[in-house]
Amino acid sequence: MRFMIIIKADKNTEAGVMPDEKLFTEMGNFNEELVNAGIMLAGDGLHPSSKGARVRFSGDKRTVIDGPFPETNQLIAGFWIWKVKSKEEAIEWVKRCPNPTGAESEIEIRQIFDMEDFGAELTPELRAQEERLRAKMEADQN
Repeated sequence: MRFMIIIKADKNTEAGVMPDEKLFTEMGNFNEELVNAGIMLAGDGLHPSSKGARVRFSGDKRTVIDGPFPETNQLIAGFWIWKVKSKEEAIEWVKRCPNPTGAESEIEIRQIFDMEDFGAELTPELRAQEERLRAKMEADQN
């Protein structure tokens, strides 16, 4: 099972405040544990929403909204993609994580869909297309 581990933004991450050396060290050590355990597939921090944009869809119309976005508690400061056996295992790993902000913070755990989760709507043709795209992405990364 794959999970996205979402580190929530706060006023400091939105202001572009970088973690101190101690937190960088702790997170680096934690990431090393994840990699050594074969769990971590990806992970990165995100720039503040002031450097981002949203595209709002309304039927065929598209509207671009430039950041920053006001609801800090609904924003993402960083993420990991992990492959673990269960949500419970993901929870146990998150509980070992250094506090990402050093203050009040929250990490969200969300399961990523696998092709089997989509049922009959994902026809054999669509499934084959998805598999081709994934193989191409993997090849392009290597």
